[in-house]
Amino acid sequence: MPTASTGPTLPDSGFTDIRRDGWVTRRIPARLRPYVTLARLDRPIGTWLLLFPCWWSVALAMPQPFRDWPSLLWLMALFGIGAVLMRGAGCTVNDILDRKFDAMVERTRSRPIPSGQVSVRQALAFLLAQLLVSLLILVQLGTTAIGLGVLSLLLVFTYPLMKRITWWPQAFLGLTFNWGALMGWAAVQNDVGWPAVALYVTGIAWTLGYDTIYAHQDKEDDARIGVKSTALRLGDQSKIWIYGFYTLTYVGIGIAGRLAGLGGLFLPVLSLAALQLAWQVATWRPDDQGDCLDKFKSNRWFGWLVLAAILAGKI
Repeated sequence: MPTASTGPTLPDSGFTDIRRDGWVTRRIPARLRPYVTLARLDRPIGTWLLLFPCWWSVALAMPQPFRDWPSLLWLMALFGIGAVLMRGAGCTVNDILDRKFDAMVERTRSRPIPSGQVSVRQALAFLLAQLLVSLLILVQLGTTAIGLGVLSLLLVFTYPLMKRITWWPQAFLGLTFNWGALMGWAAVQNDVGWPAVALYVTGIAWTLGYDTIYAHQDKEDDARIGVKSTALRLGDQSKIWIYGFYTLTYVGIGIAGRLAGLGGLFLPVLSLAALQLAWQVATWRPDDQGDCLDKFKSNRWFGWLVLAAILAGKI
């Protein structure tokens, strides 16, 4: 049994994305470490993937982001804090609902709930705390954005169930993770414009690509325990499909930019982002768990390049 002085320890679970020698172990008090891990604060890529559609949409909606840079930075900061909180809340919901599955999967069995570091009751209390602080952030936005934020909870609480009933849970993740494309526009314009809708639909294609890569890490365990995913559905054809998803991503972001009236520098910079996506698929090794994780994480560079393209189009 762990002692009060040392706190709970991570079980040896083979391949995992939880670092035992990372900053959490070095800097966070032992009693708080399981909650930091539960919220995935030690693995920020999910927060970036949730945040970028928000930032893209805010930048797309602002007529003069360089002149009104204080408002731009304020909204980016609000969405940044909100993304950390809501990603943590979503992960908490996911781990509560999937605790039995997670205990049977090599990569996830060392997570706080299946490993016994956090009880379900403690996780529910932590979830409530994250949602309450998220509400404080949400009310800083306009009425349309607030309404959209409340509606997003339907997706947050239902997405984790989709892997039980469909081979395409990544599509539902796309619906959830790209909701910020609608909220970012609404925070600036107080409505939902066509550029935001185009960006939202496009984000779903992007998510289908990167999360299919991610799902290949667990395909053997998922097949054994009966969990569905696009990695299992598409199998050896995954690369071809991901090329298609990423092509739709490039085209869709281009359409969103044109609908928003972005200028001539937009497409050249966006083409650099497209090259990043092409590199991902061309060099991806589907049977290498470590490479799957690395390629998945590399999408943060795509996110930065798209944001740069949108801002370049505003010059």
